[in-house]
Amino acid sequence: MTASAEAADGHIHGYGSRPYRSYVLTALLASYILNFIDRALLSVVAPQMKPELGITDTAFGLLTGFGFALLYTLVGIPVAQLAETRHRVWIMAICITLWSVMTALCGLSAPIVIGGATIGAFWVLLACRVGVGIGEAGCTPPANSLIADYYPPARRSTALGYYAMGVTLGTVLANLVGGPVTDAFGWRIAFIVVGLPGVLLAVVMVLTVREPPRGYTDPPGTARRARATFRDALKEVGTKPAFWMVTIGSMFAAFGGYGINSFQSLFLNRSFGLSSGDAAVLVNTPVGLIGAVGTFATGWAAERVGKRHPNAIAWLPGVCLVASAPIHVWGFMTDQLWLCVTLLCLGGALKYTYLTGQYTIGQGVASAQARAVSVAILLFVVNLLGYGLGPLFTGALSDMIFAAQVADLGAPDLTRKACEGAARAALSAPLQAVCKIAHPESLKLSMIATSGAYAVSGLFFLLTCRWLRRDMVAVA
Repeated sequence: MTASAEAADGHIHGYGSRPYRSYVLTALLASYILNFIDRALLSVVAPQMKPELGITDTAFGLLTGFGFALLYTLVGIPVAQLAETRHRVWIMAICITLWSVMTALCGLSAPIVIGGATIGAFWVLLACRVGVGIGEAGCTPPANSLIADYYPPARRSTALGYYAMGVTLGTVLANLVGGPVTDAFGWRIAFIVVGLPGVLLAVVMVLTVREPPRGYTDPPGTARRARATFRDALKEVGTKPAFWMVTIGSMFAAFGGYGINSFQSLFLNRSFGLSSGDAAVLVNTPVGLIGAVGTFATGWAAERVGKRHPNAIAWLPGVCLVASAPIHVWGFMTDQLWLCVTLLCLGGALKYTYLTGQYTIGQGVASAQARAVSVAILLFVVNLLGYGLGPLFTGALSDMIFAAQVADLGAPDLTRKACEGAARAALSAPLQAVCKIAHPESLKLSMIATSGAYAVSGLFFLLTCRWLRRDMVAVA
């Protein structure tokens, strides 16, 4: 087959040989896994790190959520627009290197003195997390654009489902590696251990991943532009309700997911007495692994039934998200660890289905020259409001409930810091009794309230079905 004939059939076969496409997709998955290892580690080390820093649940929510998400979202759109016209593999490699180095620097966070003023370790750590967010902004939009040029429309939902497993697999590895390392060597060493391998991956990607022609896999006759500005991309998706429905749905899913995941290790520590390592290995890891299965299975199932049910990529996640809400509530209410783990695993398999739908629809409604920016716009909303506010909401609500509970129990001056770690042993017996009730119960109630976001998310995914077939650009 000639080169021109191969290009003309790109919408059928994809770019490159099948084994090479699989290799590239796995390399992109590896980048996304590292993205979430570095992002999720903060929550894994929380039971040890938080008492050392002496911060409230609200401050921890700021550290895990908004402090990371603000620059992540603001930088994401210009990086995505750069990816529409520049070498996407090089952009990803530079960003992987940046976020990996900044993750390692999180482990070196300590108070510093500038001009006679002391800046606490919390603010130094927050600054490093901002740096991680800036680097990670250059991962998903270029990766989605590359996948769309490597895989034809009929195969994209499975490919994107495979890529989206990086969220759960990254979280799993953050727990499997970060948890035991934290228990053995401390939370600072854990950041250094998981951060530095990313530099090696960046080098491998530059040397082995080829940049495909833009729009290579689009069917003949698909509208194309020589170059799409941010305004062009925004105008293109602005008239497509399916894009905004899935964006809002994904935002609520992220609000619940990041709010819960950020505090899950702390919840397990307070409610069941698990250490960072035990919570990571015994609970968070199986939840993440089963969530990865749910993510990939959604893309696979949507591809298999797509001919008969074109809207499956929207309604499958919608149904699963609605079902996951009461399952999570039950999981947080039980006082049996085995039942909690079982329910969180089941809930994880259902809630992570939205990731495949998010990416398949988010880039599927845009033309080839606007896909990276389209995904960046989606992620701007999802991460700023979902990732940014979810952990902050969960932490702030936990602190509000804690304050109300200790007041009702006759200890209005008791602080969260006094109830954590070794500090509790210094309290009188009556105050320790108050801590035993309010410290875990406040976070449990906050987690239950946050779980409701999944049901709202599912309803928006179901609404997406109304406009999906009309709004998709390349469907065959």
